[in-house]
Amino acid sequence: MRITRTVKKILDRYEGDNPGTKANLARILSTGRLSGTGRMVILPVDQGFEHGPARSFAVNPPAYDPHYHYQLAIDAGLNAYAAPLGALEAGADSFAGAIPTILKVNSSNSWSVHKDQAVTAGIDDALRLGCAAIGLTIYPGSESFDEMLEEARELIAEARSVGLAAVVWSYPRGGRLSKEGELALDVGAYAAHLAALIGAHIIKVKLPTDHIEQPDARKAYEGLDISTQASRVAHIMQAAFAGRRLVVFSGGATKGADAVYDDARAIAAGGGNGSIIGRNSFQRPREEALALLDRIIRIYLGKA
Repeated sequence: MRITRTVKKILDRYEGDNPGTKANLARILSTGRLSGTGRMVILPVDQGFEHGPARSFAVNPPAYDPHYHYQLAIDAGLNAYAAPLGALEAGADSFAGAIPTILKVNSSNSWSVHKDQAVTAGIDDALRLGCAAIGLTIYPGSESFDEMLEEARELIAEARSVGLAAVVWSYPRGGRLSKEGELALDVGAYAAHLAALIGAHIIKVKLPTDHIEQPDARKAYEGLDISTQASRVAHIMQAAFAGRRLVVFSGGATKGADAVYDDARAIAAGGGNGSIIGRNSFQRPREEALALLDRIIRIYLGKA
């Protein structure tokens, strides 16, 4: 595995981490067609847990099979594949060493009335399966957020102690947040900053709108240019320790290909590190998904 200057510069920003954790970050950054560029496209398939199997996979029945997702990520030349325990176990031997994997260690489900996530896997599972990182979700704004934060900090500390990286899905929801506020720029920046503060190596957030939710934050945003998606991405990067932490942006609900490409262009222009794109890929037929992922990668390479 060749470590480029770009990847070395990124690794140098993680001054408190051990060589094992940095090596696993390097695995992710040095895999696939974006290898060595500092950019990433990751396939996350945890939607079956949150939304149920039919809502997630019925539109593209081959996607019921976890092997389908492993192969899609590999054939598309992605940096990593993220999934819950059972899905990774279902293909761990067949695809051992073929692509870095991220074990999603907590999950929610659509029947729960609480804005919370249950821990469904452990660090020992991630080591047994040869994962490069764990992934976990926090819900800033939720009534359960303090407990989630403490739980996340313990999981991240345990992961780092054995040389694993941590990817944090930081999704504001619940509490006093309005639906519009979940995607507000000030809220998204706060969510990214919180993830960085608890030790996330890679932060996953949603693309923000220009809405400012918190009354106390509005004055701070006066005079800032937040009119374009690229400028808002740049602000999220500022909140992630002035770009010292890797940030990838969620693809969100399934939408038209042109909208997906526009998102990638804005992420690239704003200095984001890439996309973590699930439903917009695996809910499409395989060849269509490969074409979509190919163009996203070419956008990050400056070729589309």
